[in-house]
Amino acid sequence: MASTINLRPIYIDLPTVAAMVALSVTTVQTLVRKGEFPKPRQLSGGRVGWLVREVEAWAEARPVSELPPPPNTGAKKPRASAGLPRGLQDDQTAA
Repeated sequence: MASTINLRPIYIDLPTVAAMVALSVTTVQTLVRKGEFPKPRQLSGGRVGWLVREVEAWAEARPVSELPPPPNTGAKKPRASAGLPRGLQDDQTAA
């Protein structure tokens, strides 16, 4: 009987940080340069990473917004039929 160990990462890379906080990579880099976001830690000669706990603490400290989400939040987008370009969809179904 094999046991599994669930490990939680300690460090995360820039694309993961950006995805975690719902910002672009460029915005995260800008916030770091301005001193408004946790700085990465040196992991090896050419590798840096962010401490997960520092990123989570930054996110928890963000002020609550008074702005409502935009009206289209969560709205499903129409899908194209069978991968055909939109202009060809009607032509194909009429034939």
